[in-house]
Amino acid sequence: MKNKTVLITGASKGIGFALSLKMLSEGYFVIGTSRTGVIQSVAHENFLPIALDITRTESINKAHQLLLDRFDTIDSIINNAGIGTDLNQLTPDQDSFDSTFAVNVRGVVFFTEPLLDLLSKKGSIIMISSKMGSVGTCVAPDSVAYRMSKSAINMYTKILANRFSDHYRVAAVHPGYVKTAISETAKVHGRLTPEQSAENIFTFLESDFRTGVFWDSEAGTELTW
Repeated sequence: MKNKTVLITGASKGIGFALSLKMLSEGYFVIGTSRTGVIQSVAHENFLPIALDITRTESINKAHQLLLDRFDTIDSIINNAGIGTDLNQLTPDQDSFDSTFAVNVRGVVFFTEPLLDLLSKKGSIIMISSKMGSVGTCVAPDSVAYRMSKSAINMYTKILANRFSDHYRVAAVHPGYVKTAISETAKVHGRLTPEQSAENIFTFLESDFRTGVFWDSEAGTELTW
């Protein structure tokens, strides 16, 4: 039986790295992206690291060509790569705003779109979002670029779910408060290890989830957009 194939962006560290190891252990063939294309800490016959700088069009195009040349289908795309350079910052600044949207929004959209025809029938697209992108529950004044970028990726999730309602399953997933290097506070105060978060995300991916849902994988509940 052929292994299912999953593409995970931002696979060199944090949640993406833990997800790669989890899905390899579950029998998936994993394509993991990183800026350099080198992920030496994963040595597995079913792991293919590829170079992707999601902010650069030429890098996106090269990654697309490699994937289209090598694979007939991909079963799941997990858009995990993201940054939060203004997390905990009260007011926005243009540099962090531009870089956050370049990675978290523009890069995700224009990396994903050309791969949609490569996705298998009933394949899955998972956007690693954040409940910080929820408009309905926002009460904090900080992290302007990060919050707005996650709200934007939530909208892209809904758009894809509407466009491909009969073909693919699409969801935005909050990974929980995870101990990663995305911010100093997350490293210290995160409630989950990357491995625990990866386990929760994998459980959701394997479930019979409803397309177009915004899911809190830490709490196991649906979130308000």
